[in-house]
Amino acid sequence: MSREHQEELQRRREHAMAGGGESAQEKRRNRGLLTARERLDRLFQRGTFQESGLHVRHDCRELGEKVLAADGVVTGTGYVDGGLVAAFAQDATVAAGTLGHAHAKKIVELTNKAIRFGVPVVAFQESGGARIQEGVDALSGYGEVFYQNVLMSGVVPQIAVICGPCAGGAAYSPALMDFIVMTRENAQMFITGPEVIRAVTGRSTTAEEIGGAEMHASVSGNVHFLAEDDDHAVEIVRELLSYLPPNNTEDPPHDLRNDLRLDRDERMNDVVPDDPSMPMDVREVITRLVDGGRLLEVQAEFAKNLIVGFARIEGMVVGLVANQPTHLAGALDIDASDKGARFVRFCNAFNIPLVTLVDVPGFLPGIEQERGGIIRHGAKMLFAYASGTVPKFTVILRKAYGGSYLAMCSKEMGTDAVYAWPGAEIAVMGGAGAVNILYRRELAEAEDKEATRAELIERYRREHSTPYRSAARGYITDVIDPAETRATLALGLRKSLTKRELRPAKKHGNIPL
Repeated sequence: MSREHQEELQRRREHAMAGGGESAQEKRRNRGLLTARERLDRLFQRGTFQESGLHVRHDCRELGEKVLAADGVVTGTGYVDGGLVAAFAQDATVAAGTLGHAHAKKIVELTNKAIRFGVPVVAFQESGGARIQEGVDALSGYGEVFYQNVLMSGVVPQIAVICGPCAGGAAYSPALMDFIVMTRENAQMFITGPEVIRAVTGRSTTAEEIGGAEMHASVSGNVHFLAEDDDHAVEIVRELLSYLPPNNTEDPPHDLRNDLRLDRDERMNDVVPDDPSMPMDVREVITRLVDGGRLLEVQAEFAKNLIVGFARIEGMVVGLVANQPTHLAGALDIDASDKGARFVRFCNAFNIPLVTLVDVPGFLPGIEQERGGIIRHGAKMLFAYASGTVPKFTVILRKAYGGSYLAMCSKEMGTDAVYAWPGAEIAVMGGAGAVNILYRRELAEAEDKEATRAELIERYRREHSTPYRSAARGYITDVIDPAETRATLALGLRKSLTKRELRPAKKHGNIPL
């Protein structure tokens, strides 16, 4: 190659790699933000990133001959801990990271490659939305990106990292992906900003109030993981990928090299309060159940009455779902139902076995819940579990009442095994409510009603809600000592990894959205 050609290639590469220029990039660093390329460098193993579309440029007449470096988005593939990953990072120093036709085309081509190669997609998103100068071409570009998000759904894992402003259409692509990681500082995500809201409604607000990371993590439920900064976001992505298969035809990365350890854990008995009315922190159970006590919790700040996340049990990757009695007594409400159903469906799409820990008094009562559609939202849990074909194991720790017993993956919902601790209660309702219905006459005739009520509650428990009654009717696989829980699950999970279950032929079910 001639020196002239070499110099031309070098000049073009340097221009594309410079993004919006050193000055713009330095301003970002002063705010604690990485550049688009630095984010990809942090994600991938050194030397494995291969960029695609470096020289792509817009064909918008309104922008004239202005060359936008890489058209504002860096795309390519590389290795993360030995696994191939497709990723793109929007460059906010180039036209504010806005999306135009060429920008969208690069993302579409990358995601098509991800589908063909069967690899996860990671998207670092920081964009001012549609590029105004490109008009309907920009809108068409967003439509193509959204279509790809839906096409990839359930085929390869999709992870969005919101590390700067994402306004308008820029917020919808992350919403169509499987997980959203968002940085606490500098990142916002909204459809209409504060100025538009004030102009239309007259109400003053701030970008943080309507689109900040903490709001989305705790109120809207849009964000699955909160990161302190860009580096922390990359750490979360890498850990999340360590639990996921590259695509829906492969198993998650189970580590089956070692023989199972089936020892009893006597300290598991210590986490169960003697008084069944006392709340039990289910995190103490989880810590003793999973390898190294490590749970990668998903949506930790949202619907805290239900815990969901990824862990390993004797090397096997599991999706864990657990009622948390320390918040709303562990009852299922609208938000918890949405949270649980979506997580269960993700695990089912990507062959991740499910372990469900049950301590649920029912669906949360209240006017707001009923008017908000708790019937429809609660039905999502039933639908998600019943449609799941992955290995499913349920452990009833204490309470399992009414419809929530079914919604937490009872035998009727297709679970492979249901285990119960000896003190568990499985019934249509709790003892106090049942006594009022079943023993009205005895209560009416009693001189000491409170003493009699306590006696009747205990009688109801013995006669109607012990796990042995359910086990006698085949609804419970076995009643186990809490100390046996980890060993029992580990053995059952290992045996179930070859599970295959066929369902009636159909396009898809109609989940109650």
